Amino acid sequence: MRKEVYDRLMMMQSSRRNVLKGAAAVGALAVGSSGIVGALTRPASAQDNLRAQILQIPGIGKGQPTDADFQKVGELCLAATKANVTEGEFAGVELTFMGLNNQNLHNVLFRGFLKPWEAYTGAKINWIDLAQADYNARLQQSIATGTVDFDILQMGAPFEGDVCGKGLTSEMPDWVKTQIDMQDVVSYLQPPVGTWDGKQYRITVDGDAHNFNYRTDVFSDAALAEAWKADAGDKAGLAEWGVPKTWQQVQATTKFLKGKQVGGQDVYGYLDAPKAWGGFGFYFLGSRASAYAKHPDDKAWLFDSDTMKPRINNPAWVRAIQDVIDALPSEPPDQINADPNQTAFQQFLAGTGSMVVWWGDVGSNVKTNDSSVVGDVTGFSILPGSDDVYNSKTSQWDKLPSGPNYAPNCAYIGWGIYVMARVDSDEKKKKAAWSAAAHLGGKDLSLWCAAYPSGFQPYRNSHFDIPEWVAAGYDEAFISSYLKSEADSYNHPNAAIEPRIPGIFQYYSVAEDELAKTFAGQGTAQEGADRIASAWEKITDQIGRENQIKLYKASLGM
Repeated sequence: MRKEVYDRLMMMQSSRRNVLKGAAAVGALAVGSSGIVGALTRPASAQDNLRAQILQIPGIGKGQPTDADFQKVGELCLAATKANVTEGEFAGVELTFMGLNNQNLHNVLFRGFLKPWEAYTGAKINWIDLAQADYNARLQQSIATGTVDFDILQMGAPFEGDVCGKGLTSEMPDWVKTQIDMQDVVSYLQPPVGTWDGKQYRITVDGDAHNFNYRTDVFSDAALAEAWKADAGDKAGLAEWGVPKTWQQVQATTKFLKGKQVGGQDVYGYLDAPKAWGGFGFYFLGSRASAYAKHPDDKAWLFDSDTMKPRINNPAWVRAIQDVIDALPSEPPDQINADPNQTAFQQFLAGTGSMVVWWGDVGSNVKTNDSSVVGDVTGFSILPGSDDVYNSKTSQWDKLPSGPNYAPNCAYIGWGIYVMARVDSDEKKKKAAWSAAAHLGGKDLSLWCAAYPSGFQPYRNSHFDIPEWVAAGYDEAFISSYLKSEADSYNHPNAAIEPRIPGIFQYYSVAEDELAKTFAGQGTAQEGADRIASAWEKITDQIGRENQIKLYKASLGM
């Protein structure tokens, strides 16, 4: 965010901050997710002391971290590097790092973390920073032309088919696997994620799943409860006012909240992100669609696994598109021009809207981002479910005996750090590149990233030690709710897993462009979905249908 925009935002928020800070905190326990992620216990050790020390930089609730904080954390976490690299060993080596610069996170933090690494090793890093909307096009250009002008790459697993499958990456050395403690990564991010043809290429630095973030003060408000009780509209099975559990209830509460206020402030329901966002915006429709489209008896939900025929224009996806069209009139003015960054960082954190789907960044930002006014009134759960789920095999809607269908969207399978094959011919440069990557993927440093605004969410088993977060300054009920929403999404038996197939963001980008037209009124939901399906068929034929079928099945574990 540019400084002048940030300053204006902070001026607008000043009155809201006073209204919301501390308001309705008791509602967090009343309407939050039940249950607590099992805390780990272990004897105190030097590592425990280090983890406790870095979690106090700068301290939860003590302001947003700065570059000085990033550098301090990076320096404190250098022990693993020093065990494998002698001081000055990489003198004269220059590396180019290409990665994301989104909300001044990602590469901005990496710079700070790596400055002490550079000082110790003698290497120098040059940076290629990309905005979220520009990232996919830049990487796809490098893939298509074979012009890799970077040594280290921040990338999501969906691109592994394009990048690792084409031999553009360097295989991970065994010493790196030991340094980063790969076994600590949660199960859904273990191989085959990060691998291609049985070879390990990725250092995971993030675990991506969309979860549901909601305002506890809104859904525990007595006046709204009375109004809901008196309302004659469709309540979608939500008899008493409270947090929606299904997308049908999300729709009903969003329409109900139009024109309502809480604490003297206008309140809105769900925040959609209709504006194109470099292909990443498609995930937000996917999170509306997954409970409708991902049947428990079928691993596939984007394409038919035997033919690669798109499912984007089936009744489940069309319903999700129609939901956005129907909800937009009840959402904030000009919501059609909101991208995901706006919904999370300029709206929800600033007190606008009562429900938003995002990656785990919302949870780590509401308590630690200077722009947040909802730190005491935010709760979490897995994505809403659906009263019924579309069965692509029978072309019927099924109502499950177990109740609503839930299907968390494990969107993007997390960011990773990849070293490019172009360093393999120079052993010194290769070791330097892998050492830098391993430093960023270190176990202790990763905990700090999960706890503070970084662009990354919990992804290691060791990240789910609740007492560690509480000791850092997080409220136990809050962090238990947040970590439970993350763990339950990763471990859900009906999770919607993303395919690691070539061209995945070609599919997403064209879908996003067509969706923007549809949301703007250029055709019906079905017509928009049909246009996407037609474009997807062409992409599949261009890439090669038989090979796509093979890789799609493999990515789904079929």
